[in-house]
Amino acid sequence: MEYGFTTAAYVVAAILFILSLGGLSGQESAKRAVWYGMAGMALAICATLVGPGAGFWLLSLVLIGLGGIIGYQLATKVQMTQMPELVAAMHSLVGLAAVLVGFIAHFELGRVAGMDAIARASLDGFAALLAYKSPVEINILRVELFLGVFIGAITFTGSVIAYGKLAGKVNTAAAKLPGGHVLNATAAAISVLCLIWYFSTGGFVPLMVMTLAALFIGYHLIMGIGGADMPVVVSMLNSYSGWAAAAIGFSLGNDLLIVVGALVGSSGAILSYIMCKAMNRSFVSVILGGFGGPAGEQMAVEGEQIAIDSDGVAAALNEADSIIIIPGYGMAVAQAQSTVAELTRKLRAKGKNVRFAIHPVAGRLPGHMNVLLAEAKVPYDIVMEMDEINDDFPTTDVAIVIGSNDIVNPAAQDDPNSPIAGMPVLECWKAKQVFVSKRGQGTGYSGIENPLFYKENTRMFYGDAKKSLDELLPKID
Repeated sequence: MEYGFTTAAYVVAAILFILSLGGLSGQESAKRAVWYGMAGMALAICATLVGPGAGFWLLSLVLIGLGGIIGYQLATKVQMTQMPELVAAMHSLVGLAAVLVGFIAHFELGRVAGMDAIARASLDGFAALLAYKSPVEINILRVELFLGVFIGAITFTGSVIAYGKLAGKVNTAAAKLPGGHVLNATAAAISVLCLIWYFSTGGFVPLMVMTLAALFIGYHLIMGIGGADMPVVVSMLNSYSGWAAAAIGFSLGNDLLIVVGALVGSSGAILSYIMCKAMNRSFVSVILGGFGGPAGEQMAVEGEQIAIDSDGVAAALNEADSIIIIPGYGMAVAQAQSTVAELTRKLRAKGKNVRFAIHPVAGRLPGHMNVLLAEAKVPYDIVMEMDEINDDFPTTDVAIVIGSNDIVNPAAQDDPNSPIAGMPVLECWKAKQVFVSKRGQGTGYSGIENPLFYKENTRMFYGDAKKSLDELLPKID
């Protein structure tokens, strides 16, 4: 009866997770989707405690309590600018869990194999599941276990390095050891040989050797990817964590883990594909090194950056009829989203057509800008994706760029030797006037020069985004 209830509860939890994932595709339904996910997870935990986890309630409740306390502390203290590295850190925990569960499953498999028929008859839980498997099923289990540990190990070290890059604790530039891709290929070949070795012997040594190789692959792979590709990396690691969970779900015979892992793995892979398409890059090119060096000599940037003060920006906004705001990571760093939202409300109250243009890879995390704007209560219907709004720039009076660089860089279209050549960008330079809110004259996170800043219709609104916009707000009459 207990396991029947658990199975039924898992089905309901899986449905809630599917509804949650579907709801997250739209800003209007995202809040409801989060509640679906929370309800599904709560149900899954309760069902596990009643079924497979029965007898370990005290330990389980203590661990759940500790996890809840840590989660609450993180949720209340982490700023929106730190969300990307928090997500990467969470992915590392999923990968580490997959590795540890895989090891435990291996040891349990060895323990059960050494028992006689009488001893096996008294087993329960996962051990009982192993006791009734045929030799063929045991071999299949070994492959599932091996893959779970392999993907989990790559996810663990890869996520740790991604966290370091996003948090500024590891150099964001692409960096590889001497030998580059050869080292990754060698580690992958060693892992394949270990799979054959483990499949034939079932020993712990090949499993451990593979784990070390996979840990290296995760480290070296992400170290070789530059900071500009971090949104794709976070999404990719999310996919890896899902597949690791699914593989371990097969090993444990846990249907919910399989379903949830497949949902996370497939959605992360699809999102990675969408972002790669938005950057006009192949997934393989990202994984094998990110934004590389230029193919040849880049076009020289002509002109000079012309600064403007808040009075000049206010005068242009007061006269404009149509305005497009392009947010970037600089807005998140300055915590300027609320000020931007207030500016939007004042301009719309004057009857002006104000909209936001969002590039798929803006910020450090997929959907980063959408979350910030939703947090500031910007209306969903004026937040537009790149493909929806790019054709409107030629008829726009003012485009305001707040803390963005690569996603508004015309070199992507004009310079075939640029590192971002061919990447679809927001064509804000086609607006009548462009104001760029920027701290200084630097080249941004990826280190790529932007000719937009030197165009005749562009003016640089220097300073911290929040302070600059706070100064601007009272001048909008």
